[in-house]
Amino acid sequence: MTLLQQIAKSPGGLGTIQLRPFPSTTNNSSFRPSGGPGAFLSAAVSQPENGADGQTTDTSASAGNEEAAKFSHIPVMAADIIELLAAAPAASSDDVPVFVDATLGGGGHAEALLDTVEHCRLIGLDRDETALAAATSRLSRFGDRFESHHVRFDRIDEVVEPGTTAGVLFDLGVSSHHLDVAARGFSFRNDGPLDMRMDRSDSLSAHDVVNTYDQKHLAAILRRNADERFAGRIAGAIVAARPIDGTIRLAEVVTGAIPAPALRNNRQPAARTFQALRIEVNSELDLLEPGLRVAIDSLATGGRIAVLSYHSGEDRIVKGVLRDESRVGPATRPDLPPPTGVEPRLRLLFSGGRTAGEAEVAVNSRAASARLRAGERTGVTT
Repeated sequence: MTLLQQIAKSPGGLGTIQLRPFPSTTNNSSFRPSGGPGAFLSAAVSQPENGADGQTTDTSASAGNEEAAKFSHIPVMAADIIELLAAAPAASSDDVPVFVDATLGGGGHAEALLDTVEHCRLIGLDRDETALAAATSRLSRFGDRFESHHVRFDRIDEVVEPGTTAGVLFDLGVSSHHLDVAARGFSFRNDGPLDMRMDRSDSLSAHDVVNTYDQKHLAAILRRNADERFAGRIAGAIVAARPIDGTIRLAEVVTGAIPAPALRNNRQPAARTFQALRIEVNSELDLLEPGLRVAIDSLATGGRIAVLSYHSGEDRIVKGVLRDESRVGPATRPDLPPPTGVEPRLRLLFSGGRTAGEAEVAVNSRAASARLRAGERTGVTT
């Protein structure tokens, strides 16, 4: 059974709520598949990345291969993503179109794209070797149409030449798999070591940040990465409680630092702190803008970039880069008309950010916080 058939048959589940999501909104977009493979996808809804029984992944000690075997992924907004990329003008050329999934994860979007554009090739990138192992196994049926690379998305130019791809996809943020596996240290619900590294060969971990950053630095990253109102109080509590070795202990310290009135309507008081630490450990916001720029560089004329973001910090950067690449007036005066003959190198495919439809959100709460933006490469090369 193909991924598309699995999505269509999905009974749904509870999913995992993303940290600091956008307000849940209904997709009132007029962009909907109207024929071909996209018509099938329009009936699709996403299922959470948890196991088939809807329970969290077993977090007992296991080898990397066992963890990879449990890495499940059915993609958010699959219909929108696949329709956008499959319809890219660069994908209909006589040459074999090449797509890049810059955040491969478990390979859900990649599988849907390979199934839909039957003559394409796909290159998957991920900094998480467990994800790469899971995706490589999942996509092995496509043979040499698929290849994967253990590389960060800001290094796309090490894998593909500029001006050669038909489409690039970014599905940002943390996956449900990372939250479910306690040993990865991303979750405030499951006790585990303070790790949070997407790439476990990196040196900096959440344990280092929590136990070595001074109070001022900690407060700064809580404000920058999560807009945490009580950043100063939380940072002071963390410093006073050191050493802190586990996720549950950190969550207790954070909760204890927040004033009682603020806790009454907050069921996840540690969520923003964990988000801020994860972003710091993995340099997520720092890498996003250069990653988007190099992805646009890689697009052939008529190639498309599609980006799914899950919190406002990511979306601000995505919106800013796509807006900057698609306008032709001075950055300080975007209202001015362009000089004669001047053209931007990117054309926005729609204004604003698209959101998931009610049917998808009903069975996958992760989709509620997703926001999709997209653009198409023009013939301008500089």
